Amino acid sequence: MAVLHRGLRVGMALLASFMAPACGPEAPAGSEPEVGELESGELKQEAGQSPLPPLNREALRQAIANLPNGEVTGALVRVSGADGHWLGSSGVADIHTGAPIPADARFRIGSMTKVFTATVVLQLVAEGRVDLDRPVQHYLPRLLPDGVYAPITVRQLLNYTHGLPGVPVPQKDPAWFMENRFRRFSPRELVALSLPPGPRFEPGSQQEYGNIGYIVAGLLIEKVTGHSYGEEVQSRILRPLHLRDTSVPGNDVTIPGPHAHGYESVAPEADGCPDGATAYRGMCLVDVTLASQSVPWAAGDMISTTADLDRFLVALFKGRLLPRAQLEEMFTVPDVPDVKGGRASFAAGLGRFVVNGFTLWGKSGDRHGYNNGMGATRDLRRRLVFSVNTLRMGQDQPRTAARIIAAALSGPSQP
Repeated sequence: MAVLHRGLRVGMALLASFMAPACGPEAPAGSEPEVGELESGELKQEAGQSPLPPLNREALRQAIANLPNGEVTGALVRVSGADGHWLGSSGVADIHTGAPIPADARFRIGSMTKVFTATVVLQLVAEGRVDLDRPVQHYLPRLLPDGVYAPITVRQLLNYTHGLPGVPVPQKDPAWFMENRFRRFSPRELVALSLPPGPRFEPGSQQEYGNIGYIVAGLLIEKVTGHSYGEEVQSRILRPLHLRDTSVPGNDVTIPGPHAHGYESVAPEADGCPDGATAYRGMCLVDVTLASQSVPWAAGDMISTTADLDRFLVALFKGRLLPRAQLEEMFTVPDVPDVKGGRASFAAGLGRFVVNGFTLWGKSGDRHGYNNGMGATRDLRRRLVFSVNTLRMGQDQPRTAARIIAAALSGPSQP
């Protein structure tokens, strides 16, 4: 049964402040104007874009109705902005108890981690400790084999135009996952496994989305700062913004605090569900919540909540974490083809997505049992963060997730 929290129309109401200088001391929570009250020129609107439709709460309710189903066990959605706020959850957090998904549930955010990693690298650029146009080989001189890989700039690392081959670990294959779910890989081990095939293309000539560039970016952070990537994310972003429910797990395989379990649907056997699986609504489900996140590491290992991710987006887009020049790197998509056809759609950390004629900047993320997304219009007037508990790892985005995204920008509001 759905557990829905009706959004309140707040217009220009004040939001709790959580902003502090990117590298300065923590600031106490206070209050700060909502988007509509910002000083002129601080945020941008997409050129030629029509005004946003009113928030359609009924469409959002319908997008997550009737869960669990054969595709997902639950969903958690937060929509915020100048037209009001809506928070909804549906489905179950635990198939054994039937407990609903709490509004403050943590979840594995997957590749949304890349936005945090890119932010830290760009902060180092703003501090003069990293140069976007300098080859990564300058900072990590023995990581990439000489004579095999051409110079790859830090900018190309962040916007997926580096040409490095992908990590050859089938982490989204259910059989491999069940056998290796607690195995730990080091970042340098993952890079070493990736490099033998040689470059995919000349750096800067094409764009190919993947994790390897952000694993190298994590190593870059560690080399330049002398601290772990997780420590830098914590000290530069999580603590200044008071993101207390967001964490970098390291070797911890658990999800701390309230959370919805992640499950994987497996084939039944002749006499019922296989060992380790639970029969539930005609399916056989294996709990995949506990797992090492060492394979994606700085490209996808973090844990967060919808509230913390919304807070992070607001801080990022408002320029509270980066100076203007470095922030623009996150909204600058290189003018190159994508290897799958079409044109590039990713900048540094953020991707550009057009939904119902409106441009959202954000990132999706997928881990075992969790499929998520966050995005906002450039002016922050409409923001969306969601997590869906998918039952089939490595498959296409669940239809429930697609319905959530469409509903967030779906036309006139219903009474």
